[in-house]
Amino acid sequence: MNKPCGYVCSAASDSHKTVYELLTPDLQAMVSEVPRGCRLHTVGRLDCDTSGLLLITNDGNFSNKVATSPDIQKTYRATLAKPLASEEQKNYIERAAGGLTLPPEKKFGEQKALSAALIFESPEICKITVQEGKFHEVRRIFRALGNEVIELQRVAIGNLELPPDLKPGQWRELSEVELRSLSLLK
Repeated sequence: MNKPCGYVCSAASDSHKTVYELLTPDLQAMVSEVPRGCRLHTVGRLDCDTSGLLLITNDGNFSNKVATSPDIQKTYRATLAKPLASEEQKNYIERAAGGLTLPPEKKFGEQKALSAALIFESPEICKITVQEGKFHEVRRIFRALGNEVIELQRVAIGNLELPPDLKPGQWRELSEVELRSLSLLK
């Protein structure tokens, strides 16, 4: 799915629409009306203000492997509040590559993040690839670097990239090749 902003990755919400509302009625029924081990759920989460590639499955083993394995990296495109000159970009790249201490957020105190790879596309747009899935990890990495993320989109999970023709709110099934690329990564 290409998750649009404004949707949450929960089965129900009093304050926001859920990503499951974008599915067909027969798939929506698989969120709560089937036995627990067969229910649809998201593979990891994207917060309400983050858009982009989101996987939905009923396979708990697949979900756990993709969401938690440091071997299956997640790549995001972040729009930053403060544009950076090339020297500042180099500094960010070096600091993120060494791992950072993430500032506390909500119920999470300071946490150590593994190295992250940054590629700047412009002074304010940066692709960032992370190995983990800590709470608001990308936003907290840039906060630790002295900047804020004003827009965030997940563009890849492992080798699987967000298809350019998949509009926000649209979804499709993964091909066998795509599934294998996620399942066989070591």
